[in-house]
Amino acid sequence: MELLQLRYFRTVARWEHMTRAAQELHIAQPALSKTIARLEEHVGVPLFDRQGGRIRLNAFGKTFLDKVETALHLLEEAKKEVAELAGLEQGHIRLATSTLSRLSEPLREFLEGHPNVNMQITHASSLEEMAEWLESGKIDIGFTVMPVEKKGIAQAKVLKEELYLVVPRKHRLAGLAAVRLGDAADEPFIGYKDGFAFQQANDRLFRQAGISPKFVCQVDEPESVLSLVRAGLGVALFGCKNEEDPELVFLPIEYPVCARDYWLVWPEKRYLSLAARKFIDFVIPYFDREHE
Repeated sequence: MELLQLRYFRTVARWEHMTRAAQELHIAQPALSKTIARLEEHVGVPLFDRQGGRIRLNAFGKTFLDKVETALHLLEEAKKEVAELAGLEQGHIRLATSTLSRLSEPLREFLEGHPNVNMQITHASSLEEMAEWLESGKIDIGFTVMPVEKKGIAQAKVLKEELYLVVPRKHRLAGLAAVRLGDAADEPFIGYKDGFAFQQANDRLFRQAGISPKFVCQVDEPESVLSLVRAGLGVALFGCKNEEDPELVFLPIEYPVCARDYWLVWPEKRYLSLAARKFIDFVIPYFDREHE
């Protein structure tokens, strides 16, 4: 059994179409068919059901594919680890985050101290998306406002941030020293799109307060929230209090306790580059120092 056979099998299994798989692999379709046939002969059972020129992965094939995926993934990780030990890898970190607002400063400091590290940053809109990327190996580390509660994913709470009710300066609530979240029950709200990690966290607080806000706008960027509140379209829950903003008032919330936790998450068993491990070891104490 050859490594090339396993890679070809994985592609054919994904397409369940020999011609399309051959096009992706840039080989002739007859050569691919022969390779799969030799693999099946070696395994001792057919991996595909064939009928009228169509192929479908059968029960044997599905079981075999699961093991092949694991084996190929382990080989890729071994290759990375050996390259790192040999000093061939400068260091790559694939990071996904729901917001960069709280991570930009530690990122800057880390990259200043590690100028050869290549940081690839992806926006993850939901916890489900981030968990899927961690499990598949698409990313090394996630930074999110809610824990990813899945087996095999390690996490560390690195920051707690108070949330405020943000209102325009001429709003009826703007003159109060503090509010209960229920005081804004009838107000139009600016929120995040359904499924976004920020919205999932905020929805928990709305349930605690016993209210169901009416959202007039739902966005995917924190700064967009503030822009829409400034425009007088509604009120919003927001962290990062800015007392110098001339158009907005950030009101403390007495009930419920409105705070947001930020989490660093990474796969427990998947190989992480030395750069990724150093980044985790840097970020966790960074926020501790920030709040001393």
